[in-house]
Amino acid sequence: MVKDLSAQKEICFDTETTNIDSNIADLVGMSFSWKAGEGYYVPCPADRKETEKILKHFDKLFNDTSKVWIGQNLKYDMLVLKWYGVELKGDIFDTMLAHYVIEPDGKRSMDILSVQYLGYEPVHIDELIGKKGKNQGTMRDVELDKIKDYASEDADITLQLKQVFEPQLKEKEVERVFYEVENPLVKVLTAMEFEGIRIDTEFLNDYSKQLEKEAKTAEESVYKQAGVRFNLASPKQLGEVLFDKLQLDPKAKKTKTGQYATGEDVLLKLANNNPIVADILAFRELTKLKSTYVDALPEMVNPKTGRVHTSYAQAVAVTGRLASNNPNLQNIPVRTERGKEIRKAFVARDEKHTLLSADYSQIELRIVAAISADPAMCEAFRKGTDIHTATAAKVYNIPEAEVTKEMRYKAKSVNFGIIYGQGAFGLADNLGISRTEAKEIIDNYKKQFSGIQKYMDDTINFAREKGYVETLMGRKRWLRDINSSNFTVRGFAERNAINSPIQGTAADMIKLAMQKVQAAMLKEKMKSRMILQVHDELVFDALRTEVKELKPLILENMQSALILPENVPVIAECGEGDNWLAAH
Repeated sequence: MVKDLSAQKEICFDTETTNIDSNIADLVGMSFSWKAGEGYYVPCPADRKETEKILKHFDKLFNDTSKVWIGQNLKYDMLVLKWYGVELKGDIFDTMLAHYVIEPDGKRSMDILSVQYLGYEPVHIDELIGKKGKNQGTMRDVELDKIKDYASEDADITLQLKQVFEPQLKEKEVERVFYEVENPLVKVLTAMEFEGIRIDTEFLNDYSKQLEKEAKTAEESVYKQAGVRFNLASPKQLGEVLFDKLQLDPKAKKTKTGQYATGEDVLLKLANNNPIVADILAFRELTKLKSTYVDALPEMVNPKTGRVHTSYAQAVAVTGRLASNNPNLQNIPVRTERGKEIRKAFVARDEKHTLLSADYSQIELRIVAAISADPAMCEAFRKGTDIHTATAAKVYNIPEAEVTKEMRYKAKSVNFGIIYGQGAFGLADNLGISRTEAKEIIDNYKKQFSGIQKYMDDTINFAREKGYVETLMGRKRWLRDINSSNFTVRGFAERNAINSPIQGTAADMIKLAMQKVQAAMLKEKMKSRMILQVHDELVFDALRTEVKELKPLILENMQSALILPENVPVIAECGEGDNWLAAH
């Protein structure tokens, strides 16, 4: 079989394992296919030494740089192999990612894609190991006859999906975003997930106790002001206390189930004139931080490495952004002081290392300026003035030196709001100002930055005509509701039309940067490692002796990853510290 495989240019490859977490999974078997309708299965025993002997047969093949490996969600299989010291040296073609750029919405498991594109219903995994739950078995328990058919079928179907998707990439004109942005990123993410990051569990234990104390104080304060003890975690009881007993809002809205709405948006509007509400919000924040992060992170430490290995989902967010889970790093709150503290728990691997954090400065606004080619905004970025101050000066028609803190704050709100389709109503709400003032600010803004209004109009018209919008790299977002007769539905599609090219271009840029930085570090044979990506930020476990060379290397590659039109400069900044908060 290995001899036959060696003669192929393209091989479809899949693994069967004992766990969906690639960092703790053991290899149960590998399947291969290079001809539609045929597949091969190689079982791997539980004895690790024996499995390593089997993998030895494939050394030459896995190290052959001229091979193309086809797979569905290959990052998983590559991580499993990495734990056995094996790497696929050749190029890859990930069918899940091909489908993602062709059709960014919707689900893309292999079974679903098989039914949709091949009209074939494959054997489902729960037919072999049982339904999800504590009684579910693993692939190790499945008899060979069943597993060989199942596994070979997986490899065969994935091969056939590649044959369907390849011409579609060309047809939909998304080849560039697939071959330059998504597909090559798989190997970079594999390396990052394998590294993981060290967590200071002692710090988290102490912080957990502190949060518990603060939450208790906030809770007691709520009961005192309410004049009654109740279950603060129950939205139903909370609603009754706030709106029936305390009469905080005579116009309080109820949900479909007939109880009062007590979501964050509702409470924030009441917070200014009711101290009890601030305590409720504090209680919620404290308990959420404690359960979601502070108590959960130590549980996620991998017993083999003593580190936390987040998993990056490349094919989830329609905009092209990476998602992460176990733990979800994108959601660690950085807007509040208490939330920021959590970043202190992410630390360098040892005394010889330090953490570096590099992030893009105002990248989405720079992209807005570049894509819209608005002369005033492009000029402000080229001159290097503070963009919000420059905006305020234009909107209020005064020299930059006379812009007050409040004016800058309002301008900043418009700068960010406008690209998300925010109108006078939303701005007034956001800034706590009258709708008249908000409308005046927006009208002035549109007058001074007419290029941005033109971009918004042109983009919506383009979407109406073509049915999609795209990023600078050609990532497409299909907007099926852009011509809907329903005002609300159409409005939502229009906001997505304006925002997607901006968010998507920022996503493409950081993905290109990750590849460039990784390649440069490998070329310089550095021992430092890139370990995290969050929004517009990259985090590195840096060897202290390499920091001097590493910083400029990171910045140079981030800033040149994707050159923006209109000579709008891309700026990245880099900080250093013993923990993630200090580095940022």
